[in-house]
Amino acid sequence: MTMSEHEMLEVSLRYAPIVLFDQNEPFYPDLVGVSLFEQPGPSSSFRREIQFPTEIVQFVIEYAIWWDYEIGHLYEMEHVWIHVGHDGQVVDCEASFHGRVLRGLLKEKTNLMGQRVCLYSQPGKHAFSPLPVVFELLPNLYTAAGPDAGEAGLLVNEMFEDYFQTNEQIDHKVKAYLQTKAFIPSMEFEEYIWKPEMFITWDKLFTLIPQRIEKCLAELE
Repeated sequence: MTMSEHEMLEVSLRYAPIVLFDQNEPFYPDLVGVSLFEQPGPSSSFRREIQFPTEIVQFVIEYAIWWDYEIGHLYEMEHVWIHVGHDGQVVDCEASFHGRVLRGLLKEKTNLMGQRVCLYSQPGKHAFSPLPVVFELLPNLYTAAGPDAGEAGLLVNEMFEDYFQTNEQIDHKVKAYLQTKAFIPSMEFEEYIWKPEMFITWDKLFTLIPQRIEKCLAELE
């Protein structure tokens, strides 16, 4: 089974996770880059191999969720991986958490609503967890969203270092802007409603990213 781009995006919408954000959250997703794995293989957008037993899992949908900003720096990308069985039911879920990967599906699948996994997004920082109490274990839960807002300036990781760079002046402008968005997490969460037009292929998202960074920097001038 090889899906067309249109079919893949339709499937990705059907299984898109239910994401809950803090009621005081200043930044919501801008785009979602979708990839679909019918065989195990390397991710193009996250440093990991997507592994799964093909006798149980029909395909894995990878959601590379893009924000132009998070509270600590310019641009953010977090990931969700939904494992779909041959019967069309969700078998497993994984989600990114500050560069690491957490299990996204609770035991007994208590956070699975039909075909959609329910995940919480860390206030301001956007790491995912099936349980919001996990965020309470982070020592910088409140300082990251408040006094430390903007401290990382324009993030440049190895995936994008050939496309844009930063400097002290840029970082200062980013920090000044993000300081205006500083907030106190309420730890009360509400569902974010996805717009279908946000879902595009990962390849398309990747080509758009440098333009989005350029646009954000122009707006800070």
